[in-house]
Amino acid sequence: METKLEKKWTRAACAAALAIASTHANAQSSVTIFGLLDVGVTYISNMGGHSALQFKDGQNSPNIWGISGTEDLGNGWKTIFMLRDQIVIGTGSILAGQDLWSKTAYVGMTNDRYGSVTLGEQYDFMRDMVADSPAEISGHLYMYPGGMFTGLAIPGNPSGSFDWSRLTGTPIANSVRYESPRFGGFHFGAMYGFGNVAGSIGAGNASSFFTSYQRGTFSADAAYTTTKHLGTMGGPDVTIRNAAVGSRYTWGPVFMTALITTVRNVANGAAAAAYSTGAMYHLTPIWSFGLSYMYQKGNGQLENQHSNEVAGIADYALSKRTSVYAIGAWQRANDGAHANINGLLGPTAASSGPNQALFRIGLHTRF
Repeated sequence: METKLEKKWTRAACAAALAIASTHANAQSSVTIFGLLDVGVTYISNMGGHSALQFKDGQNSPNIWGISGTEDLGNGWKTIFMLRDQIVIGTGSILAGQDLWSKTAYVGMTNDRYGSVTLGEQYDFMRDMVADSPAEISGHLYMYPGGMFTGLAIPGNPSGSFDWSRLTGTPIANSVRYESPRFGGFHFGAMYGFGNVAGSIGAGNASSFFTSYQRGTFSADAAYTTTKHLGTMGGPDVTIRNAAVGSRYTWGPVFMTALITTVRNVANGAAAAAYSTGAMYHLTPIWSFGLSYMYQKGNGQLENQHSNEVAGIADYALSKRTSVYAIGAWQRANDGAHANINGLLGPTAASSGPNQALFRIGLHTRF
């Protein structure tokens, strides 16, 4: 529950945002308020041995609102900034455990010829891999890798394995990020997050790298991220390594994509990989249908657990900004394991057996 101070700061931030957005911006600069909102009802077949019908928001996309802006400095240079946060529509609060602008807070410079540099709290390049990924065209949050491998024991993670791929966006604080312009279809980036630990430059730091290639309707990219988490209660530091390779292709009204993601906890040796593919068919400008498949596999440290999952979506556009949709997902884990579709959090989220299914009807809009 929000405290009075948190509510006061939230109201003040909203008022400031509206005031900024309402001021006149000349042809060389602009300030924009933007957001994504998603609400719906989800039926889960098995959570701890019981079915459940829940109001859940932020499943098709996170509930985001933010402010972005740019100022033309001349000679091709621009100042850019973004402030972005995640909210919970069901309670009208900021996402639990998060501070204001906890998702993104950066300022930087950009130039069409030299690229861009941004500084602050911002997503690493694993987040860039999610664009048009198999998860994004069908099950959304339910189809991101994660859920069953709690033995990964990722620090600061709600279940130890929720979104272990970092695809949904886990920001890195105190970071500097560079992205190049495109060179004949190629594009690359590098990022470094400072640990800010006295006496040790490498403690608590993070690094991320990205490269992509695009030609016509085909594109492919790869990303690698290392994050170092300081040990708690005198324990050892924990290093998590993530990597991903993906591709996508458009063939008329059909869009196809594939993605491989991996994770490794260097401290305990636990590692997992996910292999996913999917397709989206735009039947008309109003109707679209998506289907995807994902296979997850853990190593011996994770008892060789594995699962197969399929998901599908039917989306009907009410306007350019708003749509209604239906999502279905089913996961089958190996015998002896407990299915746990990503996005279902809490002590009783996992199924009591190897199967778990869900069905969701929702409304999604953006501004």
